[in-house]
Amino acid sequence: MAIELEPSWLKVLNSEFEQDYMLKLKQFLKEEKQAGKTIYPKSSDIFNAFAKTPFDSVKVVIIGQDPYHGPDQAHGLSFSVQKGVAAPPSLKNIYKELSTDIPGFTIPQSGDLTEWAEQGVLLLNATLTVSAAQAGSHQKKGWEKFTDMVIKTISDKKEGVVFILWGAYAQSKAILIDGDKHLIIKSTHPSPLAVSHGGFFGSKPFSKTNYYLAQHGEKPIDWQIH
Repeated sequence: MAIELEPSWLKVLNSEFEQDYMLKLKQFLKEEKQAGKTIYPKSSDIFNAFAKTPFDSVKVVIIGQDPYHGPDQAHGLSFSVQKGVAAPPSLKNIYKELSTDIPGFTIPQSGDLTEWAEQGVLLLNATLTVSAAQAGSHQKKGWEKFTDMVIKTISDKKEGVVFILWGAYAQSKAILIDGDKHLIIKSTHPSPLAVSHGGFFGSKPFSKTNYYLAQHGEKPIDWQIH
């Protein structure tokens, strides 16, 4: 696993890559590959969220749990899929909420959220890799320690960032975030099972985010995927 982090991230996270847990994680990934397992996303996309959203540009953080484990889906951005791949159910519900929350938003054909990332929305999964067809297979191997450090570093070193925490797992990360310096938005997860219990639709996370950014002198996010 080659670590090719965008320079502004490398500056704040460099020491993490020498930590014992990260060396063990690299070894685990190497062994999985040697055992003939397919790992998603491909190596060059593992740190895609960091490449597309430099540390200096982070305005919003949307926390997911695991990469998609089907072919051609995951590309290193939480909730996002590669161009030409149908939007998964959670993303369909995110688009549905956007269509009632943001005036003029039309549901896009593409499930690729790179346009958000390029505007400062860090689409961060807690676990950055997964074995094909095995959901959660790379959990508790070290990734969470790394991504917890990412969340805490953003909280400590920046001000006025919006953290969007959907579902109990993402909400467990709230302890890493200083709520006095940042906005924390919580609701039910957008997955079909969770939304059926209510709490996601009508939560208006996107307009709340833009209002907060504008109040803090930041350019709001254009949520429309073109």
